[in-house]
Amino acid sequence: MKFIEKLLSKNSYNDKKQTAVSTGNLGEEAAVKALKKQGYKIIERNYRTKLGEIDVIAKDGEYTCFVEVRLRKTNDFGSPADTIDESKQQKIIKTAQMYAVKNGIYDTPMRFDAVLINAKVRNNKLVDEKIEIIKNAFWLS
Repeated sequence: MKFIEKLLSKNSYNDKKQTAVSTGNLGEEAAVKALKKQGYKIIERNYRTKLGEIDVIAKDGEYTCFVEVRLRKTNDFGSPADTIDESKQQKIIKTAQMYAVKNGIYDTPMRFDAVLINAKVRNNKLVDEKIEIIKNAFWLS
């Protein structure tokens, strides 16, 4: 009996993880749509290194923008902006530096933007969404 309970709880964990990934994907899709509407040109999505991940890399005029996307269904435990702490910022900065060196763009202007989304999820779609694009959300210190 314990084996079956363990198996069921593991499946439940995987279901929750899959739901979080799906919700994250919905948030990224909404963010990309909002960025494009503001004139950003999307270069890459979900850029990963062993140091971290950047959700969206885009051009906004002369700037290469490294964009962090944050979606919250409720602000009960903080706003989307509250989740981009100093540790997360440092991971994004280091990952962006690797991207810049790898792609030979270290001499071009760069900035770190954020797309903050508050929305509910119904039938695998975002509803009642409020999207805010923050340019220069954080910077090298």
